[in-house]
Amino acid sequence: MDSFKQIHDKVRTELAKEGKYANIMVAPRLRKIVVNAGVGNGTKDRAVVEDVVSILTQITGQKPVETKANVAVSNFGIRRGDVVGVKVTLRGERMWSFAEKFLNIVLPRFRDFRGIAKKSIDQSGNLHIGVLDHMVFIEIDPNKVQNNRSFQVSLVANASSAEAGLEFFTRLGFPFIE
Repeated sequence: MDSFKQIHDKVRTELAKEGKYANIMVAPRLRKIVVNAGVGNGTKDRAVVEDVVSILTQITGQKPVETKANVAVSNFGIRRGDVVGVKVTLRGERMWSFAEKFLNIVLPRFRDFRGIAKKSIDQSGNLHIGVLDHMVFIEIDPNKVQNNRSFQVSLVANASSAEAGLEFFTRLGFPFIE
């Protein structure tokens, strides 16, 4: 079986050969994967932030960075500089292994999964998938989970439009709802 990177390169070559793009350098490619999670009411509790950091570290194999509030929002009790989320940006070999694991192992483990909605692709051709329960990842031990955490996985491609992104991700093997 081919690795995700080999499939990715094959899809780019096919798109260029079909005449949809002038050459392979113009064909869409996966640039990075960003995994981010909000900490919710963890802005006041450091243990919540550390729990989310631990989960994302286990899932991605890379330590996340904390994202802080740029402005204060009194209705939510957030001050400027409070930690409101954590994120990981994957590139290179970690990106390829995460993409392969996400496509082949994690997506089929979603409860009642029928496919990804086509509206999950934005106008720039990037794919955004929400994960409601982090226990679908095989790295997580369900016996040690105290709270379910949700996060978003963004696959960033250099596609020129939503249609180009849809075709690119479909050819990579991502299942979309018809």
